[in-house]
Amino acid sequence: MNDMPVPQFGRRRADGSAFGLPEPVKPAPADVATPSAPAFIRDITVRSEIAELRGLCLARMDATAVASLAPERLLTEVERLLSELATEHRIQLNGREQRQLASELVDDMMGLGPLEPLLEDETINDIMVNGPERVFVERSGKLVQVPVRFRDSTHVANICQRIAASVGRRVDEASPMVDARLKDGSRVNIILPPLALDGPCISIRKFSKKGIDFKQLVKYGSMIEPIARILEIAARCRLNIIVSGGTGSGKTTLLNAMSRYIDITERIVTVEDAAELQLQQPHIVRLETRPPSLEGRGEVNQRDLVRNALRMRPDRIIIGEVRGPEAFDMLQAMNTGHDGSMSTIHANNTRDALSRIENMVQMASMGLGAKAIRTQVVSAVNLIVQVERQRDGGRRVTQLT
Repeated sequence: MNDMPVPQFGRRRADGSAFGLPEPVKPAPADVATPSAPAFIRDITVRSEIAELRGLCLARMDATAVASLAPERLLTEVERLLSELATEHRIQLNGREQRQLASELVDDMMGLGPLEPLLEDETINDIMVNGPERVFVERSGKLVQVPVRFRDSTHVANICQRIAASVGRRVDEASPMVDARLKDGSRVNIILPPLALDGPCISIRKFSKKGIDFKQLVKYGSMIEPIARILEIAARCRLNIIVSGGTGSGKTTLLNAMSRYIDITERIVTVEDAAELQLQQPHIVRLETRPPSLEGRGEVNQRDLVRNALRMRPDRIIIGEVRGPEAFDMLQAMNTGHDGSMSTIHANNTRDALSRIENMVQMASMGLGAKAIRTQVVSAVNLIVQVERQRDGGRRVTQLT
C-alpha cells in the first residue's frame, strides 16, 4: 500500500499546469518568532505572510490530486509544498506557523475549516457561527464565545455551500436558508445575507457518536430511577408516546433512549425533516423530507411521508418532530393499529402539548370540530413526557401525563 504512487502537485510544466512536488527542501526556520521587530509588527507581518502563502499554495494545488489523497497524506504533501513556497518566495514563517497553516488548509479542503476542531470536541453540544468573527459553543449547558475566526464572510459562505452540497442542496442569494446534516448525523441550519444582516450564520446541533440510555440519564440527573422504569415499561408495552419540551431540552435524546426498548423483531419507519434519530434496531426504514427546487417543484413534506409510511407495513411509526398538519396523520396511525408510535413536539408543558396537537390537526383542513379532534387525541396518545432545560444547563424530565 505504501509503494503506491502518490498524486503530486507543486511544480509547473512548461504550459503552466501542476506537475509535482520537488525533492525534500531545506527545513523551515526554527519554531521561534523573528526577534528583530516589536511583537505587534511581527503579528501583522505574520498575518500578511500567511495570507500570501495560503494564496500561493492554493494556486499550486491540483483538485484531482487533492481529492484522491487521504487526509493524513494530504497534510504531509501540503506541509512539503508550503516549505518549498516559503523558501522560494522568502516568506519568513517558522515551522509551527507553517504546520498550523497546513492543518487549516486541509480542514478547508476536506472539512469545515475552522469548525473542524469544534466538531471533534466531544464536550461541545452546539456550535453557532454569527458571521466570520463571532463563534459560540454550548459546553456543559453554557454558551461561551470561542477564539475561532473565519478569514471573511466569503470564507463562511464557502463552508455553507460545502455543507449544502454534501446533501444535494443549494444555498445562495436565491435560496438563502437550508437545513442539512453532516456525515456524523449532526443537524445544521444555514442562513445567508441579505436575510442574515451580520454575515452568513451556521447553527450546528451535534449528536453524540455513542448512544445514551436511561442508566446514563439517571446518572446525569436528567430523571429519577422510578421515572426511568415507567418510561421503559411504556416503550416495551407499545404505548403511544409524545415527548414535549423547548428547543435544546433533550427531546430527541430521550426519544433515542426510549427506542432502545423496542423489540428487535418490530419494523420501524421513521419520518424526519433532518435525520437525527439514532435507533439501534435492525429493521428500520428512515425517511427524510425534501425541500422544493428553485422552480418550486419536487417538495416532499412530512405529511406526505407519514401517509406513505402507513402503506409500508410498519409496526411503529416514529416522527422526529410534529410541527404541522402531519399531526392528523400521526393520530390516524396511532388509532389504526400502529401502537407504540412516538414523536416529539415543541411545548412548554403537557397541557400546551395537547393544545398544540389540536391546533396542528386543524391545519390539516379535514373539517373536524374541536370535540372530534380532542376525542382523536385522547384515544391516540397514551403518554406525554415533558422535558425542560434548566438554568444550570441540565436537562430534566419534569412531567408525565
